[in-house]
Amino acid sequence: MFSYRHAFHAGNHADVLKHLVLIATLDHMLEKETALTVVDTHAGAGLYRLDGDYAGTSGEAAEGVLRLVADPKAAPAPAPAPATTAAARKAAKEAEAPLADALARYLEVIHDFNAKGGARVYPGSPFIVQHLLRDHDRLKLFELHPTDSRTLTANIAQLEAGRQIAVLHEDGFGSATKFLPPPSRRALVLMDPSYELKTDYGRVLDFMAEALKRFATGTYAVWYPIIPRPEAHDLPRRLKTMATKAGKSSLNVTLTVKSSKITTAPSGETRRPGLPASGMFLINPPYTLKPLLEAALPQLVQKLGQDRNAGFTVEAAG
Repeated sequence: MFSYRHAFHAGNHADVLKHLVLIATLDHMLEKETALTVVDTHAGAGLYRLDGDYAGTSGEAAEGVLRLVADPKAAPAPAPAPATTAAARKAAKEAEAPLADALARYLEVIHDFNAKGGARVYPGSPFIVQHLLRDHDRLKLFELHPTDSRTLTANIAQLEAGRQIAVLHEDGFGSATKFLPPPSRRALVLMDPSYELKTDYGRVLDFMAEALKRFATGTYAVWYPIIPRPEAHDLPRRLKTMATKAGKSSLNVTLTVKSSKITTAPSGETRRPGLPASGMFLINPPYTLKPLLEAALPQLVQKLGQDRNAGFTVEAAG
């Protein structure tokens, strides 16, 4: 149950998508003066060293945030374009285009944690949120993993944020709805479980059903993996159905960086692709989010894509 450690995956392409969406959502919600409560149901350790043992072992950040912050001359070459003049011109034009606002903002936040450049330190959702919140906003962090919970508590203590942040060593699936609705009637709930257990998919749906019953006007953001598993493919469809029945708008965003096919090496070794894609499903998203992502995601595909299967989708409903 407790084998998953996000430290191995910090800063990968899924984190880039999740945190880019999170920052763009928060920036809009914080334009209103009324206090905002953010609830993170699976907070992890909160802060990660990309030059440490965990991230160094997996190397996933090298195909994620480190591609984005690297010097252009040191960055991996993009996937080859088809040998046509039109495609070559398009690729050159995309490479020269200024960064989309949402992507530039994401990199600005990463830089705030790495004043000397690069990305030796990668902020998880708790630190990104706290970095953006105002003094009168509140942050509720849930983490059940015993080691990560202790690390999270120690990391948060360094912020000396006082009562602004609450760290709870509890199951976010079972406990986080107790903060809904908050006194200010404004909240963003982030759910990004590991999905290490198949039951996580059903628990996300159960949580969302209860959360919408308690607080129908809250904004909800659910990260999910796109992998060859029926539950993974069903989750965004069922969330969309739930939102539609509740009369709420929704936004489903996906980023694919490579093929999901299992291949066989010349040696006969089976090679699995790892995580090829992920998505963010939002209920009651800011109206500004869709155009921001439509501008940013083509650039993410160009910068993070590993083969010709790379792509994105942005689908709004309601």
